[in-house]
Amino acid sequence: MAATKKTGMQTITFQNPPFFRGNAAVAGPKEGQGPLGRTFDVVLPDTLNGEETWEKAERKMLENACELAITKAGLTVEEIDFMMAGDLLNQLISANFTARDLGIPFIGLYGACSTMFEGIALASMLVEGGFADYVLAAASSHYDTAERQYRYPTEMGVQRPLTSQWTVTGAGAAVIGCEGKGPAITHVTIGKVIDLGIKDPSDMGSAMAPAAADTVIQHFKDTGRSPSDYDLIITGDLAAVGRALTEQLVKQAGYDISKNYTDCGILIYDPVQDTHAGGSGCGCSAVVLNGYLMGEIRTGKYRRVLGVGTGALLSPISSFQGESIPGIGHAVVIESTASLRK
Repeated sequence: MAATKKTGMQTITFQNPPFFRGNAAVAGPKEGQGPLGRTFDVVLPDTLNGEETWEKAERKMLENACELAITKAGLTVEEIDFMMAGDLLNQLISANFTARDLGIPFIGLYGACSTMFEGIALASMLVEGGFADYVLAAASSHYDTAERQYRYPTEMGVQRPLTSQWTVTGAGAAVIGCEGKGPAITHVTIGKVIDLGIKDPSDMGSAMAPAAADTVIQHFKDTGRSPSDYDLIITGDLAAVGRALTEQLVKQAGYDISKNYTDCGILIYDPVQDTHAGGSGCGCSAVVLNGYLMGEIRTGKYRRVLGVGTGALLSPISSFQGESIPGIGHAVVIESTASLRK
């Protein structure tokens, strides 16, 4: 049986596009002080979020985002068929414990910082394939939990190099449904794991850029589209270093994305906040997408967006053993309902 919904090598084209039914973004205090602070549903007063530990704070933040997205979708928890979520912590403890508390049939995801887009891609396939009416996709990260696991506890005061990124404290959630006012998900391009040998865990932008570029290039090849077909092309958390490399790599393949390309990790912080290269983490694209970007699409500023969730697939053990850092990028095309009617 032919895969009738597959276009080219890696892209899925939805014949009956699923819709965003509800979105929510919960952000930390530093993120709330940035340029996009007004676009988040909730800004935490502090990084502990009323809890005893940062890990419990992240879990509470993710649960809040999920419940809020469901409420904004006009649904109840019982009406959600499946939940797809992930985070950066060992054994996905933020997502697993949130799923436990919500009681929704759960599929845990680990795509590192690409998890939000990975979840939307898979949720869209379930909905458009007729396997579910409503699927919740979510992701979270927390600066202090990530620093403790991947690098050094913040109490040590280790100096960060200029290529390093600031893990976003934030959680985002989206309810994908078979009906709604939109925006819609029309295409998904599943990325390959790409590794060009970058080993510095403080330079994840360079490690992820080749995978982001590969997915963008393949999307154009599969669909026959060009950069000008999109009002905006946005990657998840490459920040300043990775963004520049991605633009260069895509241009070498014959596509100039310089006029309409940016990155969530650049948008979320102001340079005066001193995050060095910019933002990162699962929460980076999760809050920018479910807060800022959804608002801009719904108000008509953007009619068609190519979003690419990016992830660095490393662990503390692999880094300590001298392994390089593989990267991944998953692309989702988001279109306003007005664009679909054209």
